[in-house]
Amino acid sequence: MPRAEGVTIPNFWNPRARQERIEPQQTARTIRFLTDDEFPPLHFAGPDGTPTGFAVELARAVCERLAMTCTVQARRFDTLLDALADRQGDVVAAAIPLTPALRTRFLATRPYFRWPARFVARTDKGLPAPSAAALADRGVAVVTGSAHAAYLQAFFPKALPKSFADLAAAEGALRRGEVDYLFADGLNLALWVGGIDAAGCCAFMGGDYLENRYFGEGIGLVTRPDDSVLSRALDDALQRVWDEGKYAELYLRFFPVSPF
Repeated sequence: MPRAEGVTIPNFWNPRARQERIEPQQTARTIRFLTDDEFPPLHFAGPDGTPTGFAVELARAVCERLAMTCTVQARRFDTLLDALADRQGDVVAAAIPLTPALRTRFLATRPYFRWPARFVARTDKGLPAPSAAALADRGVAVVTGSAHAAYLQAFFPKALPKSFADLAAAEGALRRGEVDYLFADGLNLALWVGGIDAAGCCAFMGGDYLENRYFGEGIGLVTRPDDSVLSRALDDALQRVWDEGKYAELYLRFFPVSPF
């Protein structure tokens, strides 16, 4: 994955798999994007109340690339897919996981963001990079019943998992030195590591883990099945937004600490 200003920028596009270009006039209408405004940094309300965030600004960049007129409307997260199905909007740009169940009702672009799992460790202990051998007999905080707990058990069997009811409790245990590592969702950990609650105690260690079976396929732009031309145009535009550097620009704006 490329790096810029010390921030790792994920690349989910294969330059050898570019589609035939979908011309903008094929989707020449006002496209109504639906999002939620309570999930920073992907989508949230800006200072003036206007929806913004990485997913929202990426949607706007796609619209600009396709020379389409677009609007963005915020709705409650749990109503987004029903609103799309009821034709109250044309595209959902929000952190709704791509799953087989979703694909039975909707179309989706290739993922433009995924949910990496990461290890975080204290910076004052000189701990080794995570590996099956390095984690043997070391305490690793996980959230009870999470995919991360299951992954740790499967691939780091000699680690000593310490289960916590929620991520905040696990972060607190790491900050206090009660465990050596924490294994959890990279996005939430990035917000914590870069925030005041971590107080500089801890940092990412090792790489990211992206196994679909545990951590899902990520998120894409979601449309109705009868909007296949629009879906292909969005996919094509996402590739071009990446190629032209706009994706990296937006990523650096919204992810000062990269989850990858």
